[in-house]
Amino acid sequence: MSSILGAGSRLSSGEIRFVTRRMAITIALAAAAGAAALSLAAGVVIGIYLPAHDAAARGGQMVSRVEHNYAIDQLGKLNASMAQIEPRIERLTTEVGALRNFESRLNTPKAPPHAPADPADQETSDADGEGGPSLPPRRCVEAVTRPSRSDAASTRQQLECLSATLAALEHETEVHEVAFNAFPGRMPAEGARFGSPFGNRIDPFTHRLSFHPGVDLVAPSGTPILAAAGGRVIFAGPKGGYGNAVEIDHGNGLITRYGHASRILVHEGDLVLPLQHVADIGSTGRSTGPHLHFEVLVNGSPVDPTAYLALFGAHPHG
Repeated sequence: MSSILGAGSRLSSGEIRFVTRRMAITIALAAAAGAAALSLAAGVVIGIYLPAHDAAARGGQMVSRVEHNYAIDQLGKLNASMAQIEPRIERLTTEVGALRNFESRLNTPKAPPHAPADPADQETSDADGEGGPSLPPRRCVEAVTRPSRSDAASTRQQLECLSATLAALEHETEVHEVAFNAFPGRMPAEGARFGSPFGNRIDPFTHRLSFHPGVDLVAPSGTPILAAAGGRVIFAGPKGGYGNAVEIDHGNGLITRYGHASRILVHEGDLVLPLQHVADIGSTGRSTGPHLHFEVLVNGSPVDPTAYLALFGAHPHG
């Protein structure tokens, strides 16, 4: 991985890894190579293994039944390989587009401390040694200038090389996608407006200066509360001034907390997906009216949630 991008000083307590420009270019080249491989395979096979009556029309030479059957068999195998590769290229293109779109929102190109990443990937990085010289990727597809019957095997090898390359890129994309899904930047209440901000404020009950460890998102009672990222539920139930609350662990010390719910739909230990419905907005606990109290904690300390939400397009003035 050639680089790691951070989300600025407000996210200095977390790390996130995404597809870099170099990786995106590599995947784009692989997609182009895939298209070339598909054209090459079709051209070589169809151009070389014509039916027997076409060969006779060109010079009266007949292709034997064995050769004809072999050609049909090889064409079928190549078509099957193409059918498997095409949707993989399309899926990779879509995934990289989404990851690059999010990466463009990250405005500080420096390496921050750790944020959500795939634990299994971290274990592999720590335990398995990797290295060697840095060389440009080898092209799977080469121009065929002198076609012959042996080119069917060559084309098949090129398709196998392309398939292996795509598999490696898919694995790398999956690692980035895990981190992307565990990043708590999705709006946890659709259509809500921002209320009391993070930081010091005048307490609505004591009317004295106090610290507000989250941000209030105002919406009617019953509005779905959505998980800001994927993770595991570590708490679901009454929690002091928070009323009915849900806490989700996203890995590497990142936790989100959702307070004042009127109804909780998940249980401790549940695995949740990004934007999964976990509770409903209410006014339980220390609350003056229906809203969601949303917190982001890094290693147990609250940080400003709007810094995370802004990366997904949500802004406090909304």
